[in-house]
Amino acid sequence: MLVLNDLRPRQRKNLERVVPVPIVDRTMLILDVFARHARSREGKLQVELAQLRYRQSNLIGIGADLSRLGGGIGTRGPGETKLEVDRRRIGQRISTLTEGLRGIARQRTLRRSRSHREPLVALVGYTNVGKSSLLNAMTHGDALVADQPFATLDPTIRRAFLASNEYVRLADTVGFITNLPKDLVAAFRATLEELREADLLLHVLDASNPQWERQRSAVDAILSELELDGAPRLVIFNKSDRMVPEAAEQDAIYVSARTKEGLPVLRAAIGARLVTINDAARA
Repeated sequence: MLVLNDLRPRQRKNLERVVPVPIVDRTMLILDVFARHARSREGKLQVELAQLRYRQSNLIGIGADLSRLGGGIGTRGPGETKLEVDRRRIGQRISTLTEGLRGIARQRTLRRSRSHREPLVALVGYTNVGKSSLLNAMTHGDALVADQPFATLDPTIRRAFLASNEYVRLADTVGFITNLPKDLVAAFRATLEELREADLLLHVLDASNPQWERQRSAVDAILSELELDGAPRLVIFNKSDRMVPEAAEQDAIYVSARTKEGLPVLRAAIGARLVTINDAARA
């Protein structure tokens, strides 16, 4: 059974007394990876916000230890004073970052309202399943592709051809993982608004990974948290040229971004599903 519990602040502190090296838990490692990959102003703000929220929760956890660093009877002590100062500074910075992200979200909403209304189709999926590669294959684009987790943090939107005089806007989004830290979900909520605006979600799975069912469940859980579990979607198995026997589902579409196999079928399926969605909306 896979256990993904974070260390409590006091547990980490006690471990560092035994092992003379800094102890990093799963959330801290994920936040560090995100920080290394943040490129845009929005991405950097989102990662810093998540880091501060996590640090804030850790300060609360070690508050009792810090308070015992104080001096004599009736004094508050330097430890408690430092804790209060850290809390105040973090709280102020969180407020500044939150307001900055709200401004970026307002600008994005304004751009969307001014844009032409070609349907928006969003790629979602576990990290490193090949969403960016599929975006490039569908749009002849140049989005960053790397064989590493969380290579994409900022939403990338490109125009994709479906059929004669029929186009969609195809959006790539940050990859998900099992038990994505709640601070990251909250920080990236503005970016993930692209999913709320999407007419159709393409849930991309890795056909070469025997663990695709676990990864699918992780993505479904996050979509449910974002209240998107009822959104129209198609299930896409990417990397079909290296498919494992376990990757079999009746209604799924199988493609390979590398060899371009299955892309015509995918384009036709997207077009047909959008027609169904539009007919249902008019009914």
